[in-house]
Amino acid sequence: MIDGDTITIEGSYRVRYIGIDAPEIHPGVEAFGIEAWQANRKLVEGKEVRLERDVSEKDKYGRLLRYVWVDDILVEAELVRQGLARAKAYPPDTKYQDHLEQMEAEAREAGRGMWAK
Repeated sequence: MIDGDTITIEGSYRVRYIGIDAPEIHPGVEAFGIEAWQANRKLVEGKEVRLERDVSEKDKYGRLLRYVWVDDILVEAELVRQGLARAKAYPPDTKYQDHLEQMEAEAREAGRGMWAK
């Protein structure tokens, strides 16, 4: 487990979630960075994940770019729904962007996580 939008999977592959940006925990801790990391851990740690590729294979840091699923939960969408990540398009990888932006709008309206009023 790396942070709120990156994980390490079996085989030591680093996977960067597509379509979101979570607060950082390194080099410095941003607001809600620890909460995003903990929520990400709770969602995926020790579980079998399914990786879904969009257009790009890897980012400039060599991380796999994937949508991450646990059962029928899109992890990116759940983190955004909880207000612990922002929807952020990284074209050309935008398959679920409309859904992620809808989850962010709901989180903002409900005042969840970083959108608390």
